[in-house]
Amino acid sequence: MHSNSLRHKGLFLFSYAVIGFIYLPLVVIGVYAFTVDDITFAFPPTGFTTHWFSAAFARDDMWQALWLSIKVAVLSSLIAMPLGTLSAIALTRLDYKRKDMLTTLFVLPIALPGILTGLAFLNTFRGLGLTPGIMTIVIGHATFCIVVVYNNVVARMRRIPWSMVEASLDLGANYWQTFRYVIFPHLKSALLAGGLLAFALSLDEVIVTLFTAGHEKTLPIWIFNELFRPRERPVTNVVALVVMLITFIPVVLAYRLGSQDD
Repeated sequence: MHSNSLRHKGLFLFSYAVIGFIYLPLVVIGVYAFTVDDITFAFPPTGFTTHWFSAAFARDDMWQALWLSIKVAVLSSLIAMPLGTLSAIALTRLDYKRKDMLTTLFVLPIALPGILTGLAFLNTFRGLGLTPGIMTIVIGHATFCIVVVYNNVVARMRRIPWSMVEASLDLGANYWQTFRYVIFPHLKSALLAGGLLAFALSLDEVIVTLFTAGHEKTLPIWIFNELFRPRERPVTNVVALVVMLITFIPVVLAYRLGSQDD
């Protein structure tokens, strides 16, 4: 009994250590967003101020980059939600040869290194004669956003009693009516959760965006460029802190939506 108690305490301590390892850098960003010093990063900070927040919010280029990132994230999520849902239904319920291979190929974009995905898109867009811009960014983001929605919906699809669908069809409902009144009510929370996660993932994506943005500048690219301007580092930390808070909201909402039907 005593050994089990020690084992449990050890596991808790290990869990807290891992959480600290993950989130400590984020805490550091928050701390240095309030630091007085504008160049060095002495620790502990020599003082704290909110001056950098007003300096960051006064930057028109920051607001332009933020609105562009939100626009791209919304469009990518709106594309991913119907495509990811229909793909989840098809790959879950239909039986055909090489189904496992197709499923693996479908989820591969989110597992591939971003630099490979971005380079592939850049070469494709050049071959098609497309000028990199908002449309190409949205296409690039939609590929991995579809996978995020797919993963959420396919997990919920596996929990739907298929006898309900068969009963609906036996009672005379067509496929659209069956989807609308039987399948969709079970999927809507998972679909919305997948859309929120896709939004959060798109909002802070940088590697694929570097290859597909052209002259457009999303907020992650803006932050990346500002890192090479030492006197702007506190402003960069403020913007990074704001991005974390914005991203935190859809992630928490997605978690609550995904767990409410458990």
